[in-house]
Amino acid sequence: MPDDESPTLLRRQLGRFLRDQREIKGLIIATAAQEIQLSPAALQRLETGRPQKLRKQDVRALCELYEVDTDETEKAIDLAAQAAKNPDITALGGLFSNAFNMYVGMERSARSLITYHEQVPGLLQTADYAHALISAFYRDASPEEIGRRVAIRKTRQAMVTRKRSPLAMEVLLHESALHRVIGGPRVMATQLHELAELSKLPNVKLRLHPYSAGMTWGILHGPFVILDFGTDRNGKQVEPPIVYVEGRLSSDLYVERPDEVQRYHELADAVRAEALDEIGTRDLLRRVAREFQA
Repeated sequence: MPDDESPTLLRRQLGRFLRDQREIKGLIIATAAQEIQLSPAALQRLETGRPQKLRKQDVRALCELYEVDTDETEKAIDLAAQAAKNPDITALGGLFSNAFNMYVGMERSARSLITYHEQVPGLLQTADYAHALISAFYRDASPEEIGRRVAIRKTRQAMVTRKRSPLAMEVLLHESALHRVIGGPRVMATQLHELAELSKLPNVKLRLHPYSAGMTWGILHGPFVILDFGTDRNGKQVEPPIVYVEGRLSSDLYVERPDEVQRYHELADAVRAEALDEIGTRDLLRRVAREFQA
């Protein structure tokens, strides 16, 4: 896909939101386009984030057609304005509501991902492990709010365990995640046993990066996720791959340039070369879990 035809991050997010809303209403592109007097080709370009003039009236008309509530409609219009002004933006803070959660939207659309983590990634967390982490971060939240966030995280995990077209995950997990106690020994034992079981799924590859490997490339590079969106029936990329680097206390980072995405693939290759194999990984998970149970 030529660079001038590549969808940028904000356009992709807006297009994904509008596509989801259209599908919720059960409309095909041709029908939705006719209703707001837009060509089907123009609506398809809007939904796939391809460069074109973004008109607020088109976004508003689509949201009205899809019966999107007022708050989300205004967020969609604001996102269109930001995409028009800042097409190459890669660092984003908390700009979006749940419907516009940038990473969750991309994760839901991805066909596969490669992730390096130093804690159990969200898609593989038990409810108790997730509760401990979320409670520690949202320290002033009510128990109801914490419970809601845990439920959302657990709902996301269905994309890994579903029978039809599950998300393909390769998890490169640093050994420190096994020893950093989250929620207490009982929680850790259950979580590590669960990881060992999940690693048997045909769509999940889990390998531990041991302390003995030292620092890959001589740096503490931190967690990252490489998301791939697959190809269509003609072999064309549905969306370009992207790398997500969580901002934690600041803005999240999204890497889109092909040469930079390739650099993260090379980093993943280097970690993979130093990691335990899948059987050795399961053995170590179970051994540490038993230590927590002792």
